[in-house]
Amino acid sequence: MSLELKSSHRSFGGWTKHYLHSSKILNNDIRFAIYLPPQTSDGQKVPVLYWLSGLTCTDENFIQKSGVQRLASELGIAVVAPDTSPRGKDIPDQDSYDLGQGAGFYVNATEHPWSQHYRMYDYVLNELPTLIEETFPVNDIRSISGHSMGGHGALVLALRNPNRYRSVSAFSPICNPVSAPWGQKAFNAYLGPDMPDWAQYDASLLMLHTEHQIPALVDQGMADEFLEHQLKPETLKSAANASNYPLTLNYREGYDHSYFFIASFMDDHIKFHANYLNAL
Repeated sequence: MSLELKSSHRSFGGWTKHYLHSSKILNNDIRFAIYLPPQTSDGQKVPVLYWLSGLTCTDENFIQKSGVQRLASELGIAVVAPDTSPRGKDIPDQDSYDLGQGAGFYVNATEHPWSQHYRMYDYVLNELPTLIEETFPVNDIRSISGHSMGGHGALVLALRNPNRYRSVSAFSPICNPVSAPWGQKAFNAYLGPDMPDWAQYDASLLMLHTEHQIPALVDQGMADEFLEHQLKPETLKSAANASNYPLTLNYREGYDHSYFFIASFMDDHIKFHANYLNAL
């Protein structure tokens, strides 16, 4: 696959880069960011943490605001952050922040007009890691994380494909989207009105029945304006208790939904993943 380098910045001894490439799964060009730690400069292959961002975000928000590069450089972890949806003048969209461009919800859409392009689940699971592993000095040891809509995506991808990831974490994830307004709106548009089809993209429902478990870490701010009606972490905790899933859920007093929260606890998440990414 051809790559177009859009920007490159030296960072903590490594490189933060943004690329554009043509995606066969999304039928469109899409951007992603990658941080390559200094260990890769001599050809050493390192593990990868994939990061999925939230509503309205692009490939730039996390890589610019989280401070992930500092500890990733010390621990020898590459970080990849794709955009949150396909974009462009020919890509279906809606005049609202929570549906359409910037709001792919990491599902494979089945409904017109979304199904031709909105297949972020398959893109993140298959096409993107294949591209990354064929192009950059990384190995096939992966973990996944995300924020809000991206936290939902990270949990769903890990729960459905535990053989692909060593660990999963999330900040303020949409834990039970089938019962949250954001999830209901997106799922109805992308997947249709048949609610049983929605369950395959609901982390709380998936966690109840998963057989192969990988370690999970979730941080949730107690001052988050979306906590009660959209995020519902208590449903994820109940599912973990019922299935004896190895979930650590931290409630953080005074923290909101912003990147100030993410940056405050990013080191905890990097160290958490490093325990499993480096366990060969």
